[in-house]
Amino acid sequence: MHRVPRLTTPWANRDLQRAWEKAYQDHRKKVQNAQPLVDTHPPRIYSHLCLKFKKLKMEEERLSIIDRNNYLLLQRVASAMKTRGQTDGRNNFTQRSLNRKHREQAFMKVQKQNQVVPERLRSSELRYGAQRWRRTGLPWPAIPASADTPGEKELRGTATASSG
Repeated sequence: MHRVPRLTTPWANRDLQRAWEKAYQDHRKKVQNAQPLVDTHPPRIYSHLCLKFKKLKMEEERLSIIDRNNYLLLQRVASAMKTRGQTDGRNNFTQRSLNRKHREQAFMKVQKQNQVVPERLRSSELRYGAQRWRRTGLPWPAIPASADTPGEKELRGTATASSG
């Protein structure tokens, strides 16, 4: 800034007084027209940051689902009103087991195993014959009359013959 020379008596000279007043008026204009150097405005607002489009879309989808469910409920209530609220009393529910396939497979496996067991018993030979049993000196075991394997019939026949 320019310094204006100050006189001890400003009225000593008219030219100096005019120069001093002109400098002062220029200074006042500069002060009035001065612009601030610090930006004190708030930051700019960007619309894509304020509007959350994903959130708006999700809210719109939620509202559309609610509207659809309300419409379906309204149809049900209207049909109930038309039929005077009577129920048909029918229950078309069929009970479905989540484990049915596995249970059927296990049942079929057990059935096959049960069919194999009697064949194995019929085809197997007796471990103790009648002669070997007599050598041990043990009493004859009680054999039920319902035994159908061929080896047991022979054993039963020899047991009744030797005891009687």
